[in-house]
Order: sequence, then C-alpha cells, then structure tokens
Amino acid sequence: MSGRIDVEELRVGMFIHLDLGWMSHPFPVGSFRITHAQQIDKIRGLGLKQLRWSPEKSELTAPQRAADPTPETSPETSPETSPAAAAHAPAPAAETPAQAAERQRRTLLVAQRASAELCQKQFDEAGMAWRSAQDWVVARPEQARKDSEGLARALLDKMLPDGDMCIRLLTCNAGDGASAHAMNVAVISLLMGRVLGLDEEEMLDLGIGALMHDVGKIDLPERLRHVHERFGKEDLAAYRDHVAHGVMHGKRMGLTPGALHVLAQHHELADGSGFPLRLKIDRVCVAARIVALVNRYDNMCNPPVLTQAHTPHEALSLLFAQAKSQFDAGMLNAFIRMMGVYPAGSVVQLTDDRFALVMSVNSTRPLKPNVLVHDPKLPREEALHLNLMSTPDLGIRRSLKPAQVPAAALDYLAPRPRVAYFFEAARTAAAPQDEALSA
Repeated sequence: MSGRIDVEELRVGMFIHLDLGWMSHPFPVGSFRITHAQQIDKIRGLGLKQLRWSPEKSELTAPQRAADPTPETSPETSPETSPAAAAHAPAPAAETPAQAAERQRRTLLVAQRASAELCQKQFDEAGMAWRSAQDWVVARPEQARKDSEGLARALLDKMLPDGDMCIRLLTCNAGDGASAHAMNVAVISLLMGRVLGLDEEEMLDLGIGALMHDVGKIDLPERLRHVHERFGKEDLAAYRDHVAHGVMHGKRMGLTPGALHVLAQHHELADGSGFPLRLKIDRVCVAARIVALVNRYDNMCNPPVLTQAHTPHEALSLLFAQAKSQFDAGMLNAFIRMMGVYPAGSVVQLTDDRFALVMSVNSTRPLKPNVLVHDPKLPREEALHLNLMSTPDLGIRRSLKPAQVPAAALDYLAPRPRVAYFFEAARTAAAPQDEALSA
C-alpha cells in the first residue's frame, strides 16, 4: 500500500516513489529506499511538496516511524484484501520445494523484466530529448544547447555514483538510426570516460560532444550522410564537410571549447590518417579520441546497410587486429576490457555447448557476462538470464555469427539487426541471477 507524504517529513529508511520522468531527477531509478540524508536533500531540491511512499517496504526505527498514510484508491485496499480480511483468511498450505523454487523463479523473472523495461524507458526518454535538441539546432541554437546539456547532465547523474556499471543490450530495435547511433556513442563514451577517470567537467564536455558529434549532417542530403563505397571524390568531400558544419552549429549553440573539440576532431585518427586536418594523436583531445573509437565501433555494428553489420565480437576483433595504429593504444585496450571480449549483443557458444546471447557485461568481470541461454523446454519470455560470474565451471567457448547458429537456437535467441546499448548498476543487473543460482 502506498500513500502521500510531505517532503519535509522524509526520513532515512523510507521507500519512496518519484513519479517523474527519468531525466527529471538525479537517481538511477524512480522508486527506492532512502539510505542517507544527502538523498533527502536532493529530493527536496526537486521542488516537490509531496510524494508517494510505501510503508511496507520501508525500514524505519520506532521513533522515526511516520503516521500511516492515507491509502490511495487502489484494488490493493479493497475489503477483500484488507488486513482485517487477511487476518481471518485460512492459512495457506505449506509450499513444496518445487513450489517454492517456482515462486522464487517467478519473483526473479519479474525483477528481470522490470530492469529491462526500465532501461528501455530511459533509453526512449533520452532519445526523445536528443531529437528535441536536434530539432532546435537551426531555429533556436541556444535551446539546442540547453537540451543537449540537460541530457548529458542527466546521463552523468545516473552514471557518476560509485559502483560498477553493466552495459546492457536493449532487446528491441531502439529508436531511429540517427538517435540510436547518437545514444550508443554517448553512453559508451561516457562509460569510457568514467573508466579513464575524467573529472566531472571533462565528462560533461565529452557527453555533449558525443551526443552532438554528427550535428553537421543536418546540412547534408540524406544520401551523403553515410560513407558509401560508390562515393566519388566530390561526394566524399561533401560528406567530410559535416565536421565543419558541425563546428559551425556548435559555435552558434554556444558549446564549450571542450565539446567543440569533439565535434571538430571525432574523425581524426592517431596515425594522422583521419580528417579533416589529419591530426596525429598528440594534437587530438582525449574526449575526441574516445568518441572516434566508439563511433567507429558503433558504425561497424550498425552500418546503414544492416546486412553488412559485424557482430559486436567481430567489431572488437577487427579494431584490435586491423586498426590498432589508428587509435590510442591504451584507450583501445581499456575499451576492449570495458566492453568485454564478448560484448552485449554477441551470440556465443558456452563451454557446455549450449548457445546463448550476451545480454549485459560488467566491465570488472568481462569474461563472465549475463546471457540468455537457448532452452527448448522454456519459452524465451520465461527464461531467466544466467549470470556466468556465479558459475565458475561454465564459461564462453567462442563467439558465433548468426549463420553459424542452428535455426531453432537462432529463432529463440533472436539477436537484433541493430545493436542498442544502455547502462545500469552492475549489482542490479546481477542480483536476480545470483539469487537464482544460489536457490
């Protein structure tokens, strides 16, 4: 049962619900138990007078306990489900071990679905904010800056707290191509900046630059927005002009010098083979080096013609084998460690010969991701993801192309032609699987 409470009456231990959009508050999720006073200060700073809380989920000491809330109208408070009715209800029969295991599995499945839905909701909301910023670039450049800064700040607010992060595969074709690319590049670039220890100001410049790195393409006709093998010299020169157009728009927007450097240098390469100025690594800022690397990776996984896409594992392998000279060597190694040898979205074969799809990767244990395993006895929507960190005797044998996977397993795993990523706290991603394996 939930009810309303004045913000001034908040206490540590209360389980509260922020009925706001994901970008409208600085917390990773909208419903959580307050664990320290700083969270209360942040909530009060949102300007709310009241919010919902759930006493039954709260952990308050007796002196702290607030008055029972006025229950909101809900089926939960009907006479049939009231505490008085429950007191006179017959005691349930004792569970068998099989029933207890099934109940626990169902609980974990609900948590898994909620986690996936939350990431999808956050990605969708962020994508809408990105499109809003793009829409204002020409007519109201200052508004475009405010929107892009707000989105970058919202991503940072969720990402900067201590703790490991999981890179999560979204399970549907998320967004249009342009917004999905911008979000992939921004999310992965910010996670890289976090790994490399950039400070908050540098992270904000990196986030804005990554979100707006292709803004100059709005001046190009659709056919010139992506490099094509049939491009002649004039077409290639026109495509490369998107960098100059982007810098011009960035200046009109009033972006910081750090963000402008990303727009200007995100196609420069460490060996001087990039464009437009053929700068070598010592003249390219760290944020632009990050975006150049992540941009290349995402373009390999999500090219305009999706039949030409590389799997995430193939993309990493090709970057390491064929393009090492084009990127900062230390950064490339850190990127591979963060993404995992088998990044989210990879189709793999486990050491027990089963086929699986990598759903999320914790960069602290990249060889032990969370996977969806093909199980013919269980519908896909009923399958719990397996956390390989909790299975020391089970690992990944190899990565596979979809064509190498038996048809039944491929239909079950259903890898998407477009790879879209988001992030979540690693403990949230891993907890359901850990509990399932210990049951």
